[in-house]
Amino acid sequence: MKLTILISRLLLGFLYLVFGLDYFLHFIPYQPPLHPGNAGIFKAGLMAAGYFYPMQKTIQVLGGLSLLINRYAPIAAVVLFPISLNVLLFHTLLAPEGWLMGVFLIVPNLLLGLGWWKYYRSMFVRKAE
Repeated sequence: MKLTILISRLLLGFLYLVFGLDYFLHFIPYQPPLHPGNAGIFKAGLMAAGYFYPMQKTIQVLGGLSLLINRYAPIAAVVLFPISLNVLLFHTLLAPEGWLMGVFLIVPNLLLGLGWWKYYRSMFVRKAE
């Protein structure tokens, strides 16, 4: 399991760091796809909000760095999980041609959740006192 955690942590950290930094530095030469239908409407709404993408990409960069240097990595994985889930759902339900990226994010995130369960167990209490 240690090797699985290591590979998952490094893969997830690398993906989030690279794609987060690309938003700010534009070093990956590609044209973002213009998504038709509901996918385009959803993305346009997020872009129109003004704050959403810079906030999300900053979280991705910081979370990716945290995973790569293994400092506060379990909390970084928790913070990044909703982004991984949203990427999976977006690319599965609204823009299915990109489903593989969602898998590349959600699988290592889930594996880290399993491998680091000892750190998360105390959050799952029936009733806080």
